[in-house]
Order: sequence, then structure tokens, then C-alpha cells
Amino acid sequence: MGKILQFSTKQQSKFGLERVKHGTDNANQTNLSSTGSGQIRNISSHLGSFAEALLLDERNDSRAEKLYREAVAEGDHVSDAYCNLGIIESKAGRTAKAFDCFTKALEYDSRHFEAHYNLGNLYFEAENLRLAKMHYELAAEIRSDFPSLHFNIGLVLALMGERKAAITAFDKYRLLSPEDDHGTVDNLICKLNKS
Repeated sequence: MGKILQFSTKQQSKFGLERVKHGTDNANQTNLSSTGSGQIRNISSHLGSFAEALLLDERNDSRAEKLYREAVAEGDHVSDAYCNLGIIESKAGRTAKAFDCFTKALEYDSRHFEAHYNLGNLYFEAENLRLAKMHYELAAEIRSDFPSLHFNIGLVLALMGERKAAITAFDKYRLLSPEDDHGTVDNLICKLNKS
């Protein structure tokens, strides 16, 4: 009989929340936040509320939250704004509000990758592995090339006792991530193979 390897969510940390870095309507946006000399440009009044909020958010400026809310009210990248608001709420320790923001993002775009990924992370932290797995798997259906997603799926599957599926997810992470990042996942695979 095989040995059962005990994993806890505290033993291995998952990859964290993922901010929307551009509006989904313009995935090829140029970086508006810096000049060639590394200085931050002044925010121009011709940018939409979402773009302004994103620039502030990338600088950890607390005014980003207000501008994301304005973006929602204006209909400017609503699902992206809700998603990034969810991260702000989560970082502030307002978990219920973070859940609300991520689910509102999904009301506007049911295939919003970052909202599913971030909901998976919140459910993982709440130790609701079934719902974490579901949101990670939905995110993988939308965008399967995001390495951190496969690492987190692997952790959830390992904690659920699905050893072979966890190893498959970790192997996918290894294929998509730089070799320098393989140490932790290699140790996890080794532990799972021994169980």
C-alpha cells in the first residue's frame, strides 16, 4: 500500500494574484508608464479612466481604486477594472469584497482569464480546493500558456490526492517556465513519485 503524502496549503505557496495589465480591447497597447530614461510620464487627460487607473496601480498609488471605480461607471474596460479592484480589495484584507469584484468581472466577461485565475487563488487560500480547481481549470481553457496557473493546479490536485494529475500539471509548468524556476516543482514531483 502506498504512503500518503500530506500536503498543506501552508507548505507550498502558490503564485499570487494576476493584475490585468492592459484593456482587453487593446491587447497591443504600448507601455505608457515610462519614457526611455525610466521617468514616469504625467498622466494625460486624454487617457480613459481604466488606463489612468492602471498607470497609478502599477506605481502602487492609492488613487487607482477610485479611477477603477470610475472606469466601471463609464463602461471603460469594466471586467478588467473589476478584476484589478479585486486585487486591491484582496491586498487590503477585504476578501469578501475581492470575491465580489472578481465575480462581477465574470458577469461582464465569463471568459475573463485573470478573474478566473484570481478566484482560484482566493478559493485556494480559503482551502476550498474544489472551487479553486474549477476556476483554475476554467482559466486553463481560456489561456493554457500561463505557467503559474499550472503550478497552482498541481498544488490543488496534490492536496486533493490526485497524484498523477498533479504531476501532469507540474510537468506542464516545467515546459512553460524558465529552467531557473524548476527547483520547487522538481521537489514536489519527487515527493509525489515517492508517495
